[in-house]
Amino acid sequence: MSAFKDIIKSDNSEVFLNTDEFSDIHMINGYEIRCQVDDYEQISREKRYQYNRSLHGDGIYLKEVMIYVHADEFDALFKGLPGVGRTLTLDGRKYLVTDAQDEYGIYSISLGANET
Repeated sequence: MSAFKDIIKSDNSEVFLNTDEFSDIHMINGYEIRCQVDDYEQISREKRYQYNRSLHGDGIYLKEVMIYVHADEFDALFKGLPGVGRTLTLDGRKYLVTDAQDEYGIYSISLGANET
């Protein structure tokens, strides 16, 4: 591995997902895991995609959230990046995975759930 890749890997744990700085402990499918929950980034990314009105009905809207987790920690518990359409429970609430990407050792996972 190159020196730069080693620095990124170190920063993922020691800076970006450091619970004293940026992240918190959240329950994902019954396991405590370091995680960042980001409502703003999800909204920003949604602006790049066409709004899908078929997901909504009268009096129902889609709650969306994006989480960031360390790929190694997530893989140890769940055996890899979750597939789109998979159910994931975050802090006791069920969501569907709408997108999941590996961003250099950090998984960004977009979640959606209907609310009334």
